[in-house]
Amino acid sequence: MDNKKKTNEWGRHIIQILWAFLTNSYLVGFAKGKIYEGKLKNLCVPGLNCYSCPGALGSCPIGAMQAVIGSWNFRMAFYVAGFLVFVGALMGRFVCGWLCPFGLIQDLLHKIPFVKKINTFRGDRLLRKLKYVIFLVFVILLPMFVVDMLGQGAPYFCKLICPAGTLEGGIPLVLLNSAMRATVGWLYTWKNVLLVMIIVLSIMIYRPFCKYICPLGAVYSVFNPIAVFRYRVDRESCVHCGACAKVCKMQVDPVKNPNDPECIRCGNCKKVCPAAAINLGFEKKKQCFKERKPSEEKMT
Repeated sequence: MDNKKKTNEWGRHIIQILWAFLTNSYLVGFAKGKIYEGKLKNLCVPGLNCYSCPGALGSCPIGAMQAVIGSWNFRMAFYVAGFLVFVGALMGRFVCGWLCPFGLIQDLLHKIPFVKKINTFRGDRLLRKLKYVIFLVFVILLPMFVVDMLGQGAPYFCKLICPAGTLEGGIPLVLLNSAMRATVGWLYTWKNVLLVMIIVLSIMIYRPFCKYICPLGAVYSVFNPIAVFRYRVDRESCVHCGACAKVCKMQVDPVKNPNDPECIRCGNCKKVCPAAAINLGFEKKKQCFKERKPSEEKMT
């Protein structure tokens, strides 16, 4: 079996597509250019999925976090924080790899042929820290301290940065709603410029938004090393061929750290391992090295 067949990702993409449709299945919203405002909107979805998307049935956890911090709605704030902790502790960045609509868009964009794909570059690892800064500044600090006369903050990440919001919410609403078109200004232009930049970069670099910008990925990455759903490498079976590290588009070496904060649980490393040494799931950690009994040592 060749590597192309082993690393076929369409099984994962089908799940991504189905999940994206399930969480954005309010088709009336696309027809009328209006946002769904039913009770389901009080619930968060695991991935980055814009609240303002006409088809969205749930709320984006990052958008919800900014909203409750800005309004000092502590009851809701505890729910959103608890939701992020629960999902992160359960699955880590599995959400990024399998349940995030904007992650799916980047995956598909990267399949577009390009002269030279960029796997890594000087400063890549340092730049990946930017998403933690964005989470702290735009999701937490600005909504908390930069407020209006009534003491209300604004969702600054959604307002100034988020390309997912522009693609899923801003563009459809402007196209479908004449009243929205009348309000278009410099901010809408800026957000579209950012979106175009992310689209172009996604063709050249695998998931640039996830690697460098996404605050939700930053939250889930903290839980990757301790999540219940995790990778495990049987070091006795591992032949140290390096195939798993070569196939990883997030530049993770599973042998060195199978639960690296950058791992999105795509499963490609498991597929290419010739020794079947990589496992994933909720099982208890298996002992990699068995201790020898004294009698066995004497025999050798």
